[in-house]
Amino acid sequence: MGFFSMKNKNILKVVFVIIGTMIGAGFASGQEMYLFFFSYGIKGLVGLFISNLLIGFVIYQTFQIVHQNKINTYKQFLDILIKKDGKIKPIINTVINTFILITFFIMIAGFGAYFEQELGINSLIGSTILAIITFLIFMTSVKGVVKANEFLVPILIGFLMIIGILNLKGFPLLELTNYIIQTNHSNFALSAILYSSYNSILLIPVLITLKDYIQNKRQITKIASISTLIIIILSAIVFLLLVRVDVDITKLEMPAVYVVSNMFKILRYAYGFIILGSIFTTAISLGTSFLQNTTKNKKSYTQIAVIMCITSVLVSKIGFSNLVSLLYPVFGYLGLLQILKLSITKVQIK
Repeated sequence: MGFFSMKNKNILKVVFVIIGTMIGAGFASGQEMYLFFFSYGIKGLVGLFISNLLIGFVIYQTFQIVHQNKINTYKQFLDILIKKDGKIKPIINTVINTFILITFFIMIAGFGAYFEQELGINSLIGSTILAIITFLIFMTSVKGVVKANEFLVPILIGFLMIIGILNLKGFPLLELTNYIIQTNHSNFALSAILYSSYNSILLIPVLITLKDYIQNKRQITKIASISTLIIIILSAIVFLLLVRVDVDITKLEMPAVYVVSNMFKILRYAYGFIILGSIFTTAISLGTSFLQNTTKNKKSYTQIAVIMCITSVLVSKIGFSNLVSLLYPVFGYLGLLQILKLSITKVQIK
């Protein structure tokens, strides 16, 4: 049947949703890469690999649990993960949904931040545009999310690959350490684990919504492997872009955008598409996941979607980089428990 059989097409659809969820505003803008990896110098590259391998494990293990136990909701997933203590499950469920919602807000803020930094348009206008578009996608449920990612993510990956190759041209790899901030090396491993931890909070509910695209364990292995490889390559590309920053990086909302705008002017608008596209794919994946976790019928689904989109525009005024630097590390610590339970559950299910 060849690579483009229905099974392999489903694998690619799932991979694209995973990548689309991962490469949101924080990732493509370089803000996450600076906060969790680049600020730790050359060791940040080591942390990058550790972190993404851990994310690959989370993808593999989550799909295994979902597939073996025929799980349909995040609540059912928690029932497998935490079997005895019934009191803590609603608390964890609430915390996870809160983080998903906050990250959705961060995507809306990031969309507005790009409009203001690169186009000189008030951030509220950009945030409002994305809020309206995401609401329309929410009305199509999971199928609309998969189709949007299936179309946009390959384009985003292609653009990032081109920019990565251009950045390597004449890049002084042997002198890489001279370009990277040399601080706080001792905490690079913890930072890497926190990055994978908070991403697992976002990914797991999204992975559960993709359950119908998984048919067997071989597919799960392929999905986890392909997703991990792609995200490692894309992470390294963004990391190496930050080496080119020639101003105080802490003053930039979107450092990767700054580099592309200054070094590769011809690709400035292409990277703008990467930023806006990646924000969009993450926003719709997380928003749909939140709505499926918190609503019981079509009426409440629509009502909460309206409230969520309106609120996101108001919250976006807090500022994109402020939201990322303040909230992501906090939820990273909370996600550690989930990863530990995933590891333990593997033994229990066997």
